[in-house]
This record gives sequence, structure tokens and C-alpha cells, in this order.
Amino acid sequence: MALTLTSSAFENGQAIPRPYSCEGEDTSPPLSWQSLPGTTRSLVLIVDDPDAPDPKAPKMTWVHWLLYDLPPTTTGLPEHTTTEQLPPGTREGINDWHRTGYGGPCPPIGRHRYFFKLYALDRLLGDLHNPSKAELENAMQGHIIAQAQLMGTYQKQR
Repeated sequence: MALTLTSSAFENGQAIPRPYSCEGEDTSPPLSWQSLPGTTRSLVLIVDDPDAPDPKAPKMTWVHWLLYDLPPTTTGLPEHTTTEQLPPGTREGINDWHRTGYGGPCPPIGRHRYFFKLYALDRLLGDLHNPSKAELENAMQGHIIAQAQLMGTYQKQR
């Protein structure tokens, strides 16, 4: 069976509820995954928005959350996961707010797409010293054995 990534808060392609955005509590949604390959040694989670700043004229991909070296024994992350609640051994990267941790949808204009991407790797990446998304993706090269994606959308309520 293929690796899957789901959330009990929203379906793939559907709207992300307000509590998980900057207009709500700005907390991470619950995530769960299943069917990791048997050779998985670690997991990476990247959450980003390719529609920044305007979906009609995107100029960049905004990074919302970077986690790596998640243990393969985990089956998900609960709602409102903070640094202190991460599974032992999990490391964090720097998002585009120049900090670690989850930053929820907060689009300046229009309805944006938010991609939650889970990667199963054949090794631990080790301490990358709070990497950027580019540094994390570079370290992952040649080690991805499976991946899954969940996409949600968000538009500010005016």
C-alpha cells in the first residue's frame, strides 16, 4: 500500500478550518499517516504555500513548517503540536517567519493552496542546525523512499 497523509480537520483539496490559520489560534492541524515502507529510518514534513503572495501572480513558495528526523514509529502529530510535544529525536527547520514551529495560513490576498508533504527516508539526516527548506531538501536527495501529500486551501475571511 502507498504512503498516505490525512487530517481529521480537513479533506484533501478542501478548506483548512480557521483555527489552524492566523485568523484563529494559529495551531497545527492533526495529521496522521500510514503505510510507511519497512526500510523507513526517518520522516520529513514540509508545509508550504506555492501561491505567495497572490495566487493570480505567485512570486514565491512560503514555508510554514519544517520537521525532520521524525521517528518511523510515529503515526501522526496531534492538533496544536508544539516543539515540546514533538516525538523524541524530531528536529526542526526554519520557516519563512524565520523561526521554528508551525505558522498557519495567512494569505494577504485570494485563496491559497497549502501543501503538507510527508517524506519517508532511508536514513536519519542528523543535526542540520535549523535548516531552511532548500537545505533540508538538499540533505534529503537520494534518500526518499516514499512520499505523500495533503493539500488544503485557505482564504482570509474579510
